[in-house]
Amino acid sequence: MNDTAIVGDSVKRFKWVGTRPIRPDGVPKVTGRALYGADLKMPGMLYGRILRSPHAHARIVSVDTSKAEALPGVRAVVTSKDFPDQKFEYIGPERVAVNFWHVTRNIMAREKTLYEGHAVAAVAASSASIADEALSLIDVKYEVLPHVIDVDDAMKEDAPLLFEDMITRGVEPAPTKPSNISKRLEFKIGDLDKGFAEADVVVEKEFKTAAVHQAYIEPHACVAKIDADGQGEVWSSSQGHFQMRALTARIMGAKIGDLRFYPAEIGGGFGGKTVTYLEPVAATLSKKSGRPVRLMMSREEVFKGTGPTSGSSMWVKLGVKKDGTIIAADGIFKFQAGAFPGSPVMNACLCAFAPYAIENMRSVGYDVVCNRPKAAAYRAPGSPISAFAVESVLDMCATKIGMDPLAIRQKNAAHIGTPTIFGPKHAHEGYAQTLEALLNHPAYKVKLGPNQGRGVASGYWFNGGGESSATVQVNADGTVLVATGSPDIGGSRASMALMAAETLGVDYSQVRAIVADTGSVGYTHVTGGSRVTFASGTAVVNATKTVIKDLCKRAAVIWDVDPDGVIWEDGHAKPAGANVGEFKPLSLRELAAKAPATGGPITAAASVNAGGQAPGFSTQFCDVEVDPETGKVTILRFVAAQDVGRAIHPSYVEGQIQGGVVQGIGWALNEEYIYNTKGQLDNAGFLDYRCPVASDLPMIDAILVEVPNPAHPYGAKGVGEVNICPPMAAIANAIEAAVGVRMQELPMSPPKVRAALDAKA
Repeated sequence: MNDTAIVGDSVKRFKWVGTRPIRPDGVPKVTGRALYGADLKMPGMLYGRILRSPHAHARIVSVDTSKAEALPGVRAVVTSKDFPDQKFEYIGPERVAVNFWHVTRNIMAREKTLYEGHAVAAVAASSASIADEALSLIDVKYEVLPHVIDVDDAMKEDAPLLFEDMITRGVEPAPTKPSNISKRLEFKIGDLDKGFAEADVVVEKEFKTAAVHQAYIEPHACVAKIDADGQGEVWSSSQGHFQMRALTARIMGAKIGDLRFYPAEIGGGFGGKTVTYLEPVAATLSKKSGRPVRLMMSREEVFKGTGPTSGSSMWVKLGVKKDGTIIAADGIFKFQAGAFPGSPVMNACLCAFAPYAIENMRSVGYDVVCNRPKAAAYRAPGSPISAFAVESVLDMCATKIGMDPLAIRQKNAAHIGTPTIFGPKHAHEGYAQTLEALLNHPAYKVKLGPNQGRGVASGYWFNGGGESSATVQVNADGTVLVATGSPDIGGSRASMALMAAETLGVDYSQVRAIVADTGSVGYTHVTGGSRVTFASGTAVVNATKTVIKDLCKRAAVIWDVDPDGVIWEDGHAKPAGANVGEFKPLSLRELAAKAPATGGPITAAASVNAGGQAPGFSTQFCDVEVDPETGKVTILRFVAAQDVGRAIHPSYVEGQIQGGVVQGIGWALNEEYIYNTKGQLDNAGFLDYRCPVASDLPMIDAILVEVPNPAHPYGAKGVGEVNICPPMAAIANAIEAAVGVRMQELPMSPPKVRAALDAKA
């Protein structure tokens, strides 16, 4: 890792917040003792397997499980008949609406299979080999139907329909003919026609992006144990065990309170493990068999049966004045939802132009079903895709008017009070500071050689708040236990401990942070949306402050003074003034030792529905070299500046930035789902699905721009997602600067770059 820089104006420094202690989960992970989703073994445990459709689109004529059920060692077989059907309705805010009619059919196909890998049946047996044999004995008769993979093809009038009764939402008057377009969205401010008429330069281009997977190393896995009374326990690798519990209960028709979910360690998620695939199936197999059941996906199942992010087809048009002012912006974003509605196209529409102050803009989105796995969240879902198109066109505008790409962004940067296309005005700074950080970076002025080019791009992500809970317990020896309900993916245990230690004024080594199960801490929403350090951190600080009030009261009891006469400083209870009396300060350890005599256990809980989160802004530049013979793109240098609010644990923040950049590089240059003519995935494994490896990458220079968020006790902003938004456009812009070809389709793999060079010649 290159040396990183932390920049910010008048950023207050703390004793613990902003330091880099050793990660608390490091030792069990490097020694192999950490327990992940598939590591738990229980007495009498059965092995689960799922039968998946070999067809991209097929009507299920019949499913005969009798031979599998008769096989010795098989204890349970389930199909869609074992799950209650759900009402067809969209629940929740439009951006994250859920339809359980769709969810239950994604868990287990009913009328049709809608993609290769769609679950059709599942078995639980006394051994893995018996379970595999049982799958081969299930007789499924299919009526194979025409399929559609590409989003543009799926929108055609004569396209095969996944749902014969799907009428596009968001269109007035409502269409009378069904289609694969689930929803149309439109957001608009200003007067587009007027804006484009006033522009000196107008650029419009079309773009396409391939579906890419989150590519977490750990496959989905869980262990479920449901007792005869319906009470159950589930150990699961997920980004939110409270959400997994709620979804599992709904799909099974069980009470939420009858299920207790335990968070396993998680080997990566990036949004892809906010979705339930296995938990309801494992729990139903356990309920039916009366034994614990373990289910784990193979790598092929992960690729074929879980959600990548959407592929897309886009059109973007920008109008600029000669001085660089963006006067008008228009975009159409068509996203693959996969087999069921729910692509992140709304996010794409809302984030596309968000970094900029533009008077006239419109974004239109289409959510389109096709015969692929249902799309799932992937790190700032939707925003990286629209950023690829918008930031590419903005670069072309800068070239046409002869303006530096950072300078044109600086001229149009959104500030506090800038209107957004979705209504509210920007309430936080941060974007302009990322631009300034790169303009001042020495590498931005380095001269480049032949076939080398520099590209710039920016990105925006909302960041989340929402529901989180925490408890803080003081042990008899003065050590502290902090428990939250947030699975730790990005270093949240260290961050929670740092904030608790800072608030208490005690040494970091005295605080231990854990992730508690659903029966041991209050409801907590998923680890996603870059919300945990902000929302769960706020809950931890609130609970810690309650503990401090209690400690002051206990000191008052010991000193026999009024509680208002006691203050807490540097980990000690102290008299508030000389008039209170001459008392030696009491440390946390001393107060903990006296707890039985001053009121009993010292503990506090806090729950929040946190608002006031600040968005994430990132600006990046990279230098590339293009081999004109092969089309291979080599990344020479990558510099990423991101507004991080305040870096609670700078090493983790740097890791988030570098990780997002690496995933963006893979998205830009190599990663894609490749389907054959039968709608079957040809590259369902890491041998053929080309993720970046160390030799593909440069040292990534992360610049932490600190513009604290006043709504958080320590100024934190979410940092986990916006870093993946700029890389694809930055690399495309660098390629054009290097060899003069504008790449409009992802991935920009060697054959595609070479073809573009040949076409240019």
